[in-house]
Amino acid sequence: MPKIQAATVAEHRSLQRRALLDAARDILASGEPESPSLSAVAQRAGLARSSVYQYFRSREDLLEAVIADMFPRWSGFVAQRMNSATAAAEQVLAYADANLELVAQGEHAVMRGLAMAAPGAALAESSKVLHEQLRVPLVEALTRSGATQPQHMAELIQAVVRAGSQMIENGVPSDDVRDLVKQMLEPYLRASGMPRFEK
Repeated sequence: MPKIQAATVAEHRSLQRRALLDAARDILASGEPESPSLSAVAQRAGLARSSVYQYFRSREDLLEAVIADMFPRWSGFVAQRMNSATAAAEQVLAYADANLELVAQGEHAVMRGLAMAAPGAALAESSKVLHEQLRVPLVEALTRSGATQPQHMAELIQAVVRAGSQMIENGVPSDDVRDLVKQMLEPYLRASGMPRFEK
């Protein structure tokens, strides 16, 4: 039995499970053509392959766990950044910037890896849930601001974020992209009379 590296067995198991999830994320983000096998994940986490089965029944079980772990973290990060802003205009900008920051950190690369490796139905459903979760606070901020057709405007803002994400992944410096997106959105926010830009 491996030496326990935590105060309790439960904490030890939690740490090892976290190490396996992080190892799988690293492999998915690397862009390697082969999807992460349990043995590759175990090796990267510094564990025996047999110990992986204490946490995940199969490769599919592991990938589903990565999905379940990743998407709430993404939406939580965006929500936290939006909640730290007070005016509706700042919340809209925070939404766009937080998503682009996550892309720059490599989170979107993990998503791409999952798209190649994870079961299609599981990823599609989780991706749908993520985008719905992300849209809710954005639409709410746009609605509070008095924006016309906030649902459609949210779709356009998400399209801008997707384009910015692609630029970052194509090698354009993330700071430049984040600044360009801000330059694109601020005139709309100013024209809409959102609190931050009232004269």
